Amino acid sequence: MSDRIFVDTNLWVYSYSKDDKSDKCNELLDKHFEKVHLSTQVLGEIFSVLTKKSGKTKKEAKQIISDLTASFNITDVLTVTINNAIDISIKYAFSYWDSLIIASALESNCSVLYTEDMQDGQIIDNTLKIVNPFTAKKSKKP
Repeated sequence: MSDRIFVDTNLWVYSYSKDDKSDKCNELLDKHFEKVHLSTQVLGEIFSVLTKKSGKTKKEAKQIISDLTASFNITDVLTVTINNAIDISIKYAFSYWDSLIIASALESNCSVLYTEDMQDGQIIDNTLKIVNPFTAKKSKKP
């Protein structure tokens, strides 16, 4: 199984914020730096959220996008990706946009999708595991 990971939009936005989740996201990105993938969809969503909700100027957000494209593996959203997303949406009842994230992760041969927007622990097509990095791991007591 691949050790590539796909990181959803919300985690990237947290990594550029000053809230409680920022440290966790940056730790995750640093730990998996060379394995990280994201898509052109995610890049667009990051730009939109940073300029509309996070107080970044468009120029600042553009620089962030440039830094991401220079540092990480980017998957283009193609017609085949859209068709795969529709099939995923039908099969798993995800929204189209979540399905597009999943389709991009699968096309990138990722084994893990980090997101807080989908069901933690769900396995897609026996290949991709959805992981919420903010879900506390509960240890079993003897």
